[in-house]
Amino acid sequence: MLLKEYRICMPLTVEEYRIGQLYMISKHSHEQSDRGEGVEVVQNEPFEDPTHGQGQFTEKRVYLSSKLPSWARAVVPNIFYVTEKAWNYYPYTITEYTCSFLPKFSIHIETKYEDNKGSNDHIFDIEAKDQEREVCFVDIVYDEIPERYYKESEDLRYFRSDKTSRGVLQEGWRDTQEPIMCSYKLVTVKFEVWGLQTRVEQFVHKVIRDVLLLGHRQAFAWVDEWIDMTLEDVREYEKQMHEKTNIKVCLEEHSTNSSTSEDGIEIHDKAST
Repeated sequence: MLLKEYRICMPLTVEEYRIGQLYMISKHSHEQSDRGEGVEVVQNEPFEDPTHGQGQFTEKRVYLSSKLPSWARAVVPNIFYVTEKAWNYYPYTITEYTCSFLPKFSIHIETKYEDNKGSNDHIFDIEAKDQEREVCFVDIVYDEIPERYYKESEDLRYFRSDKTSRGVLQEGWRDTQEPIMCSYKLVTVKFEVWGLQTRVEQFVHKVIRDVLLLGHRQAFAWVDEWIDMTLEDVREYEKQMHEKTNIKVCLEEHSTNSSTSEDGIEIHDKAST
């Protein structure tokens, strides 16, 4: 098991990011879904928890075979997806990832949002108890992003919001920016397979960090698209984008039904795996 705590600051308030997060996830999922890969929304509905109260539950299938490293692709099926289950009790959320093909693999993420610059060192005292963990600050402006994800329009070193007048964010922006908030994420990765555990857990954390960096960058880069939305507006947008995204993923599924892979094994519909 490898446990890390990520802290990602944003030039937003926690209340603003409630809208921005939902908008970003829906738009990002749609953009990343192509060629039969991406995110298929299976379930998205209100959920009530006796401890955390009213929230939203979502279940998704994340298709990502081609995004795996070569050593991992050698041991997984051509048709491969991870199940994501999320309970959103904003400003507290729980997200879990599992894979039926890899029963000893799991990711557990607990997230809390606060209006500060990542200065709360005790935010996960109850959840993490006495477990040792590395604290990783992620700078959405100046941390290097993988080249395949880079877009000039999302480069926050040069971005200024027309509607909020926030930006351009200079070096050391977290010490001077107002408003400012922080996403605190406690991430546990488990892959209990002898000989592969350390390598896989370290690789998964690297992927998670890249995804967190990209997602939070986009949330602010797209702020002028969502800042005027209400919660009802963004839920309707979320619904529309989920439908469009499912169509993109499923169209490729139908086109690959009963096709044959290079090793001669018949490939069936992803929905049946």
